[in-house]
Amino acid sequence: GNKWQFNVEDVHPKMLERLYKRFDTFDLDTDGKMNMDEIMYWPDRMRQLVNATDEQVEKMREAVRTFFFHKGVEPVDGLKREDWVEANRVFAEAERERERRGEASMIALLSNAYYDVLDDDGDGTVDVEELKTMMKAFDVPQEAAYTFFQKADTDKTGKLERPELVHLFRKFWMEPYDPQWDGVYAYKY
Repeated sequence: GNKWQFNVEDVHPKMLERLYKRFDTFDLDTDGKMNMDEIMYWPDRMRQLVNATDEQVEKMREAVRTFFFHKGVEPVDGLKREDWVEANRVFAEAERERERRGEASMIALLSNAYYDVLDDDGDGTVDVEELKTMMKAFDVPQEAAYTFFQKADTDKTGKLERPELVHLFRKFWMEPYDPQWDGVYAYKY
């Protein structure tokens, strides 16, 4: 079995800052607790910004619900801010375990659902302009799309393919802190 254990002292201070900043974005009523209603605001916001079909939006909503449930957000009780970092680290370890077992990735599930909605022109890739929509939806400065895109476009084609988006999300949110990912969302951590 897996013998991993959470220790907050193993989390880099800049990663703590990154995680708490994201929590605060999701905690719309600032009560120190993230709940599913607050989380569902974000796919609904995406719907307002893109030309998504009802089916795409519902797929995105289900992916968001599944992803955050696996992150520890209970449907009724939500998740408290003081439990957020541990929940993220446990989730990251569970993602690594899923990968070792050949099971589906929750990061890929969420990333792919957003990817389908972002790919506005239907060419199977996401360009910088389409990526700006995601930044706007998440209240991230749209200029962050350029830094995000530069880091994600590992094959330098000028378009993001699905695996590139998944890879960036994994590196930024799940892996140990690495300063090369600072600024991906235009925030200084």
